[in-house]
Amino acid sequence: MKLTWACKPFEVLSGMEVYLIGHLRQEVFVVEQDCPYLDFDNLDQICGHVMAFNEQNELMAYTRLVPKGGSYKTDISIGRVVTSPKARGKGLGRLLMEKSMDYCWELWGKQNIRISAQDYLLEFYTSLGFKDTGKKYLEDNIPHTQMYLEI
Repeated sequence: MKLTWACKPFEVLSGMEVYLIGHLRQEVFVVEQDCPYLDFDNLDQICGHVMAFNEQNELMAYTRLVPKGGSYKTDISIGRVVTSPKARGKGLGRLLMEKSMDYCWELWGKQNIRISAQDYLLEFYTSLGFKDTGKKYLEDNIPHTQMYLEI
């Protein structure tokens, strides 16, 4: 699958890109995971938005890059990590996270990254270098663990 990658601040996203981002996030986080929650949480406006589009211009993967002071007071973060059900099982999640980490460091310099990981993905994030902080919690009724990538 050939992908085109982009990382854009909220202000330059097109209306179609905002729609596709919202659609994919709702498709997976709200419908697939059966988790009604307010996805548009007033953080999107301060974030970078990483998108991977296929040749048909369908959004296949997405993350939201959150600056310090957004999700965490002293750390940057990667959130809303999502791949389209159409693109799963092809290693896209790993590529998405690697690209997102690189984009974070391009935007804000090489520094630590903190994430809120769904527990079923702990092994995946560990394989990328993230460490379990031991902080466990329910977020939108889904078990999560705070993880940390130290530089």
